[in-house]
Amino acid sequence: MRALVAAKIGELFDILQIDHQSDHNTRDTPERVAKMYVEEILRGRYTAPPEITEFDNADGYDQLIVTGPIDVRSTCAHHLMPIYGQAYIGILPAAGGKLIGLSKYDRIVDYFSARLQIQEELVNQIGQFICERTNPRGLAVRVSAVHMCKTHRGIKASHRSRMVSCCYFGEMKSDPSLKSEFLQECLALERGAGD
Repeated sequence: MRALVAAKIGELFDILQIDHQSDHNTRDTPERVAKMYVEEILRGRYTAPPEITEFDNADGYDQLIVTGPIDVRSTCAHHLMPIYGQAYIGILPAAGGKLIGLSKYDRIVDYFSARLQIQEELVNQIGQFICERTNPRGLAVRVSAVHMCKTHRGIKASHRSRMVSCCYFGEMKSDPSLKSEFLQECLALERGAGD
């Protein structure tokens, strides 16, 4: 796959009149870009989801757990430009459900981010995967991100310009007080990350 991608990038450079044969700056660029797309930027398309070990909720913990900020590094499906920001996940465990290790949430976010993505779909994919694995009473996923397709082209917006999208499941969707508690915890974690 890498060789085929490199050949196509070389063709694109030819069309754009970029010398990738003799210019020392771009000579190996098609190969580097191919490797970057296959092994890094889009790796979530070509690999299995992360291994997630679930643990029984032995003590029946039933209060809200919020983790974040989790780094989001993705690529816009519309313009192939970077998306970067933070994710926050709120879990309302079920007494008979499962829990997963804290670092696994980072791995899940990384996995679904590593592909061409639309932010509204990203939050839903993360949430559905966690719900399927842990069967919580409720779950919330919030992503706040900068889209370089907006900051580096078109309107050329400020890098402070972000998009926020949320997805709620179960009791987190139906209970306004839980939703409010989750959002307050996200803001507190966001402020703490700036320290």
